[in-house]
Amino acid sequence: MKLGELAERLGCKLEGDANAEIRAGAGIDVAAPGELTFLSNPRYGRSLGTTRASAVILDEKTTIARDLGMPPLAALRSANPYLDFARALELFSPRRPHSAGIHPTAVVAESARIGEGAHIGPYCFVDEGARIGRNAMLHSFVTVYRNVEIGDDFLAHSHTVVREGCRIGHRVILQNGVVIGGDGFGFAKRADGRWHKILQGAPVVLEDDVEVQANSCVDRATVGETRIRRGAKIDDLVLVGHACDIGEDTILCGQVGLAGSTRVGKSCILAGQVGSAGHLEIGDGAIITSQSGMHLDVPAGAVRSGSPVMENRLWLKVIAALKRLPEMQKTVRALAAERSRSKTGEEEMNPALD
Repeated sequence: MKLGELAERLGCKLEGDANAEIRAGAGIDVAAPGELTFLSNPRYGRSLGTTRASAVILDEKTTIARDLGMPPLAALRSANPYLDFARALELFSPRRPHSAGIHPTAVVAESARIGEGAHIGPYCFVDEGARIGRNAMLHSFVTVYRNVEIGDDFLAHSHTVVREGCRIGHRVILQNGVVIGGDGFGFAKRADGRWHKILQGAPVVLEDDVEVQANSCVDRATVGETRIRRGAKIDDLVLVGHACDIGEDTILCGQVGLAGSTRVGKSCILAGQVGSAGHLEIGDGAIITSQSGMHLDVPAGAVRSGSPVMENRLWLKVIAALKRLPEMQKTVRALAAERSRSKTGEEEMNPALD
């Protein structure tokens, strides 16, 4: 693709040779001639001098200073370099369409309804009463249980499972091994000490434009529903417990675990390995940093860290103090010893103190 065409399609201002040929995108340190890269983090600004890429997407203000002997570097000026680089990658690697139809090895119930243009791949199973929308794409070994409702442009990779009665919106993506609507973890203790399984009869609802990545689970509820709202993104190996409610455009990073009935607001970020107790509420726009353990509600817009979770700036002070604990311990012991010697001296000088 010509660089001029690429700039036009991305809506970027071009500085450089519009006729330069661009074939792919790559990271700034590994890009080769004929490739496009980007700069969104000033920490990597030095790489502009040495990158071998033919063009870079960067903001309006950053200047390009090339090392001696390096060829010129064209620039595409963007208000959001990271986003426009992502859009460029889509232009270089368009999704290959699959032919519509049902593979001979797939099992599709007679009462199931499959939308126009849908592709049902090898060894898939679609149960009674299921409805799958237009242009859906089910790769091999996808299982759709009874009475599931799935919208248009659905994409399910191999070995995903959507359990009975769950409802999925338009343009939802499920990566390999995802389970939507597995039983929530609910048990009542009997008088004899054994556990009685509580029926998990309520569905999971995934709204439009949700993506769930590999080997994550969103559990069904006992009553009510578990809901993942529009545009939310769930990373690999995440557990969303029964009856949770995840807000619009919220991100749950890898290995997050939410106990039952946790409510997360919109546009939140829960970083890797965050865990929550059940029945907590996290307000809109909150950020919970990695490996934090939540035992209390979190207000909107707050940044929380640590286990147990606390205000981020306080946590930074705690961590800074933690590094000095061995030194502080020596100081405390020295002060205690000095106090003990001082007290002994006072007793020797004043026998009446005995």
